[in-house]
Amino acid sequence: MAIIIFDDVFLEHNTGNGHPENAQRLLNTREYLKSKGYWNDNNIQKPEKCSIEEITSVHNKEYVKRIELMCEKGSSMLDADTRLSAKSYEAAIYACGAATTAVDKIMKKSCKSAFCLVRPPGHHATPQTGMGFCLFNNAAISARYIQSKYKFDRILIIDWDVHHGNGTQDAFYDDPSVLYFSMHRYPFYPGTGSKNEKGNGNGLNYTINVPLDAYTETDEYFAQFKEVINGQAKEFNPQFIIISAGFDAYINDPIGGLGLEIKDFTNLTEIVVQLAEECCEGRIVSCLEGGYHLADLPKCIEAHLNALS
Repeated sequence: MAIIIFDDVFLEHNTGNGHPENAQRLLNTREYLKSKGYWNDNNIQKPEKCSIEEITSVHNKEYVKRIELMCEKGSSMLDADTRLSAKSYEAAIYACGAATTAVDKIMKKSCKSAFCLVRPPGHHATPQTGMGFCLFNNAAISARYIQSKYKFDRILIIDWDVHHGNGTQDAFYDDPSVLYFSMHRYPFYPGTGSKNEKGNGNGLNYTINVPLDAYTETDEYFAQFKEVINGQAKEFNPQFIIISAGFDAYINDPIGGLGLEIKDFTNLTEIVVQLAEECCEGRIVSCLEGGYHLADLPKCIEAHLNALS
């Protein structure tokens, strides 16, 4: 069974009343997973804090310092969607640390895969700035961490959040050592992620965007997902796989919605697990991104965990 990386500090990132990205997402998930037997001392691990050096492997130093100073001053807005509070900076550096901690656990063979139950999410955070509820890019930072510490040069990031991960794309757009694959609703927030966005320079064709209409049939969704996984992703032969696991492609999500049912997150995960078993000894770090249906997000996460080995 995959381990779960979690800390109460993620609950202290206060986004205010009525914000869809709120602590109740994690509180509901914790209680639900407890009721299903997932939550026990052997399965739950605490993250280490991410170092500034690790964060600035992706993000501009001035931006990181700006977030720290804004949080020291208390509640403020980074943009129209992204609220900061006094504890947001600490929560964000532990969210990054959850992903790097998960990498270390897997590389030490304590587990084959890990799910990071974290907030704030990360895939909209570009090297220069955060946006769309995201402060630091947890998936991107863990990819750079793998490269730096373990010297891997073929890392696959799979992003099935309903929104395009513009920040992750930006971080690796000219980098052939990271294959970024995103399935997302389009046109939709943040406005990026067309098929024509394929990378630049040496990174050309190492960015794969599959933009989808809001009413895409599930069979078509899976056909396109499998085409990339069994094609370019398998050919890339990744040494490590990172999932930006957004659950806002769920049919009833209040701010996303793409038509996926709860069981589909098991099926998606099984496809990725099979690839991981074939290419990289099952190594998968999964990081929570979106997913805002407070009652059903825990069930979507459970479906994901059921398939992680």
